Parts: sequence; structure tokens; C-alpha cells
Amino acid sequence: MKEPEITEELVREHGLSGEEYNKILDILGRKPTFTELGIFSVMWSEHCSYKSSRLHFRNFPTGAPWVVQGPGENAGIIDIGGGLCAAFKMESHNHPSFIEPYQGAATGVGGILRDIFTMGARPVASLNSLRFGPLEEPFQRHLLDGVVDGIAGYGNCIGVPTVGGEVYFHPCYSGNILVNVFNLGIVKREKIFTGTASGVGNPVIYVGSKTGRDGIHGVTMASEEFTDDAAQKKPNVQVGDPFTEKLLLEACLEAMDKGLIVGIQDMGGAGLTSSSSEMAGRAGTGIEMEIDKIPPREKGMIPYEFMLSESQERMLIVAEKEKEEELLNIFRKWDLEAVVIGRVTGDGMHRVKWHGEVVSEIPAKKISSEAPLYDRHYRRPEWQGELQRLDLSEIPVPKDMNEVLLKLLSSPNIASKELIWTEYDYMVRTNTMVLPGSDAALIRVKGTKKAIAMSVDCASRFCYLDPYTGGALAVAEAARNVACSGAKPLALTDNLNFGNPEKPEVMWQFVEAVKGIGDACRALETPVIGGNVSFYNETKGHAIYPTPTIGMVGLLEDAEKHLTQGFKGDGDVIVLLGNTREELGGSEYLAVVHGLEKGMPPKLDLEFEKRLQSLIIEAVPLLRSAHDLSEGGLAAAIAESAISGGMGAQVDLGAVTATRPDALLFGESASRIIISLKRDNLEGFYAAAKKWKVPVQEIGKTGGDNLMISGFINLPLEKITDAFRGSLGHALSGR
Repeated sequence: MKEPEITEELVREHGLSGEEYNKILDILGRKPTFTELGIFSVMWSEHCSYKSSRLHFRNFPTGAPWVVQGPGENAGIIDIGGGLCAAFKMESHNHPSFIEPYQGAATGVGGILRDIFTMGARPVASLNSLRFGPLEEPFQRHLLDGVVDGIAGYGNCIGVPTVGGEVYFHPCYSGNILVNVFNLGIVKREKIFTGTASGVGNPVIYVGSKTGRDGIHGVTMASEEFTDDAAQKKPNVQVGDPFTEKLLLEACLEAMDKGLIVGIQDMGGAGLTSSSSEMAGRAGTGIEMEIDKIPPREKGMIPYEFMLSESQERMLIVAEKEKEEELLNIFRKWDLEAVVIGRVTGDGMHRVKWHGEVVSEIPAKKISSEAPLYDRHYRRPEWQGELQRLDLSEIPVPKDMNEVLLKLLSSPNIASKELIWTEYDYMVRTNTMVLPGSDAALIRVKGTKKAIAMSVDCASRFCYLDPYTGGALAVAEAARNVACSGAKPLALTDNLNFGNPEKPEVMWQFVEAVKGIGDACRALETPVIGGNVSFYNETKGHAIYPTPTIGMVGLLEDAEKHLTQGFKGDGDVIVLLGNTREELGGSEYLAVVHGLEKGMPPKLDLEFEKRLQSLIIEAVPLLRSAHDLSEGGLAAAIAESAISGGMGAQVDLGAVTATRPDALLFGESASRIIISLKRDNLEGFYAAAKKWKVPVQEIGKTGGDNLMISGFINLPLEKITDAFRGSLGHALSGR
């Protein structure tokens, strides 16, 4: 097939600017071939190069004594003691999931699993963070059904439990849903592998599925806004096969265990191009490949297609010279394609051959780590000040607080997501200690007394009102959720979802959120050890709210001493930790009851937040339950603990300061937790609280069949349970 002529129009179609194309000409000293143009286009795309964002990541703390692998590899890794480590990462599959929800979500799960076992870790737990438009829209219900089916279909088949997550609904996501997937795996410290092409002369081996035309320019699609032709991009969406992935996982882990692998990388975004160039770039070597040896799935494929295909369930491996046959036999045993396609070189070049002819020759670092870097202009939106103004004197206080609580518990953002998580196999591998729905997921580390806690969080409305505070609040809430399980937060991965970075207002949101995340991570001693950026979540000029999703991981030394949110026994004392202020800005109450999204997010004192979390972790042996206060405020949190525990509560908030009753009940002041404990343990807990300088107030006791709060609320437990557990089903059925 004759390659097309490189024209200005073809360059533009590949998402490259005139300035970037001139830089390519300078690097090569000539016009690029068609294959080279494709390689530059995907590797210099926003999705692969982070060209608009990586300048600002200098603000992130990335190191700590327990960090084994920070950003820059397929996944970050922390030491959890006893010679074991946890590898974890979060990635987005937003654009593909909007276009083809089942396969978009399924291949997102498959990709994040490969990121984990590429490091030598066995995947043991998945979470997800999903965002959709309002469920009143039939198309959003279709998207939700497809995404949930895709996550379940892939995760259930491969045998990795989905143990938690979050689901939110808002009109800003109607044109750009978010599908962020997280996975964590366990690996022995001495068995960690990285994606490096080391050892000149070592063979480069292709393993996994055959290569087809699916997913070509998937990363380019993820680096541009949607227009009216979004549905026409279905060919850019990959197709996954979890059964093949299971074989690939086991074969890779077997080869690693036998010491046959020098370096390994998933062929994810940008496929063979990214895996080969990044492995060479990290090692400071070169790589030469004869891609006509790759097993094709379709006839008539050309070099451009082999290099850019994002066909799933494929890996690139560098093996030790003269051990390749032993490695190939392992993959053949698992009924997988495996073929030597090249070798590591010492010249620093990324060289591609097709039937003996060189069709691409580019310095590896120019595409792997030296992509253009932009310090994009950013400015605070002119409308931000008006958005943040909120006069509470103009907001009427509802007369019927029972009605308000039921309305909030029925809001899809607060209501039980049980209808969703029951689609997932959350018990496979028998490590799951807490059912989805509590503050954090918890899995035991087999062979030890330890457990790992995980949470994914982001209050995007807060980020819209004030990106700096919203970013910091996302970190604080994720860490607080982990602490409420009894675990010490150790590190996080992030998924930074924003609109078009070429727009100064969007870039300002990004820069401010990154600053907030960085400051919170330093204060809470939870470094960022990996992550992902998803820009261009924008359709016809309408961007999503800034959504910097945080995936927090913590360690519990004694798994049996864990906490959940549900009340545990009649007559336990309920205690509120933290300060309640008259703060309604950005609350779910203000949006659901008054139709307003205005004001400032709650204030956040990071030093106090650290003390609060330290208190909870230390006091675990004294407590029966712990629950973070977030959407819906104090009343919703007490109701959730009552529903989870299957018992009512009698609460008196007379000693809690907040002028307005709606702010008292439904305000979302930060750094607050409700706990329950036996009265005999109260004195010991108060002593611990005094040590950590955390204000505590006894507000009631558990028991009975009603939820009663200070004369404002008196509802049967059955009624609040029905509202909480039944509303999502009604919404999904279109009722």
C-alpha cells in the first residue's frame, strides 16, 4: 500500500500544531514518513505526553520512607512490611466509555489490571469512580447500564473483585461521562519489575493477543473535545477479552517468578509505540523492531496500523539473551501468541522495520520523555467571584426537616448504590472484609494480620466553586475515609479530569486544584505516587466541573481491629468529632432543596485534619463505628450509620454550634466524624481526644426503631431505609 503524502491537512488531522510539526522536522532533519507522523501524533498527544500538565506536578510530594516506586512507572508502589508491597494506580477511560459504554469501561478495567501485573504484582482489588448526567435522561441511564455491565463483565470474568467506589450524577457530565478505574495488587519486594529495555542485544518479545485495527488513535481521540460526530469515533474504541487477559496475567507472573524477564510493559494507550519507546527511553537505550513478525488479526495491515493499534491484552517484554525460548514456551503453554520481534540496541534510536525496510527511525527520548512542554496561560474566570457569593439571609429555612432528610437520602448522589455494586463480584479471592458502601474498602493481606484500606473521592461541586480548596478537600476526605476504617493513610494516586487546557479558565482550575492537592498531601503525609490526567472532557464548549479524583490507600496492621460506619449495639454513645459551622456553600442540600450551586466550599484546616485522623486511628480499640461526614451533612451521616447498623438513634444537637437549623443538620463542614462506642470506653476516648486537641461532643445514643434528632427529625428507621435504598432503582427505571 502506498503511504499518503504528508500534507498540512494530514498533519492537522493527526492533532499536531504547525509548531510541533516544525519541531519534528528539526528532530528528523527531513519529512516524516506516514508511520513516523502517526508515532509523533500519539506520543505527543495530551493523553500520552502530559504536555499541558507535567510542568505543574513539581508541586506534588512524591517521596516517603514507605514509597518504593513513585511516578513515572506503570504503577506506584508502597512498602507494607513483611517483605510485601502494594502496587496501585488509577486511569481514565472517559471518551471511549461515552462512545461505547460496555467496551469503553471493560477495556479501562483491563488496562489498569495490566498496569498492576506489569509491576510483578497480582491484582487483588478494584474500585471505580463514575460520573454521569442526570438519570432523568434516558441516554444517561443507557450509559450507566453499559458502563456497569462493562466493569462487571471484565472484572468478574478475570476474577478480581470490585470492592468499592463512588457514583455521582450532574448535568455537567451529560456530554462527557467519567469512568475512572483503580486497581491494587500485592507483590514481594524482591519481585518488582519495571518497564525498561535494558541490556544491549537482549531480545524484544511480543506476547498476548493478535494485533487488529481496533483502538487506532484512541489516545488522540482522548486528547480532543467532542463535537457532533462523537458516535462516529466507535472504531477508536478497543475491544476487550477478559479470558485472554487472565491467561496473560498468569503467564506473565510465571515468567517473572522464573526470572526470565528484564523489563515489561503493557501495550495500553498508543499500543506498541508507547510501550517500546518508553521502555527504551527509561533505560537510555535504543530498540529495533521488525513488526512484520507481529501476528495480525486482520488482513492488509500496514506498519502505521501495527504501531498505533490499541488492541487489548498485549505486552512487550525484554528478556535475557539466550533465555527467550524458555520464556516463549511459557506463553505458548498458556495458549498465547509470543514472538521475538526485535532487540535492544545501544544507539538510543527507536527503529521500526517492515520486511527489512526501515519505516521509522526516531530518537527514543524525543517521543518518550521529551515531548513538547507547555506553560499554558491561565486566569481566574470573571464569573468566579459571583459564583462564590452566597447570602444565606436570602435562603429560606425549610419548615419540614423530615421531608428534607428524605429528599436528600433519595438524591442519587447520596442514595445507596447497592443496585450497582451487586453487579460486581466483590467477594472473589476471599480477601474482602467490608462490603461496598462503607467509608473505605478493606481487604486482608493473606498470610499476614494486615489489611489494606482504599477509597476514591472527589466533591466536584466544591472544585467548581473553588478549585484549590476543592482539591485539598478531596485529599482530606479520601484520607479521612481510610482513617475511619482504622487504617493509616499512606499514599495516593489521582485521576485529574478537566476540560480543554487550551482555555485559560480551565487551565486555572487545573493549576489551582493541583496546588490544593499538593498542599493537602504534604500536610497529611500522603505522597502522590502515580496518576493520570484526562483533559478535553468538554462537548460543544461545555466543560465538566473540575474533577480531580483521589485514590487513597492506607494500612491497618491488625485486620481484626477495623471499623465500619454502621451502629453496632443498643445503648452505645454517639459522639461528634470536629467543628460544625454555618457552611452551606456547595452542599448537596443547597443544590437539591434550593436549586443553587453557589458559595464557598467548607473551610479546611489541614493541621486539624491530620490530628483528627490520628485520633481515630489511635482510638480504634475503643470504638464500635466511625463514619465520615460528607454529602448531606450530620443528619445524613447519622441516618447512614443507622441504616447500615439496622437500628435507630436518639440525638440531641443542643450543644453543637450552628445558627441555622438547616446548616446544623445538612451543612458539610469539613473534618468531622461521628463515632459510636460503649459508655465504658468514653473516658478513655475523651483522654485521647484531649491529647490530639480534637473537640468532641456527646450527641446521643443508638437503639430503637426511629431516628430522632433534636426535635427537627423524627422518622421510622424503615422509612429512611426505603428512601435510601429504593430511590436509585426508581431513577434507573425512569420512574
